Amino acid sequence: MRWKVKPKPDPQKVTELANALNVEDYVATLLVQRGIETFDAAKDFFRPSLDHLHDPYLMKDMDKAVARIELAIAKQEKILVFGDYDVDGTTAVSLVSSYLKSYYSDVATYIPDRYDEGYG
Repeated sequence: MRWKVKPKPDPQKVTELANALNVEDYVATLLVQRGIETFDAAKDFFRPSLDHLHDPYLMKDMDKAVARIELAIAKQEKILVFGDYDVDGTTAVSLVSSYLKSYYSDVATYIPDRYDEGYG
């Protein structure tokens, strides 16, 4: 993967955003380079809300996964949350298992050993 350096943004936009946010120009430069050009856009970026999340049902077969979890709970089956050892894998396992445990106690987690079992 090659780094892609964004072009320098419009200096006037940088100055306006820096003043609106009361931040240094280099912070405003980074924001403008990422398409965040207004106070409200910066507010949404730094203080996101759940309303800004994508619909999880856009993921393929999410309805099947939810139905299977609901069935497991109804039938009092064990639920295993399987992940991998990288940061997003362990974070996902932690979040999903914590959420499930708040509703159902028979939840376990498993993260395979990267050397013995390979990459998740």
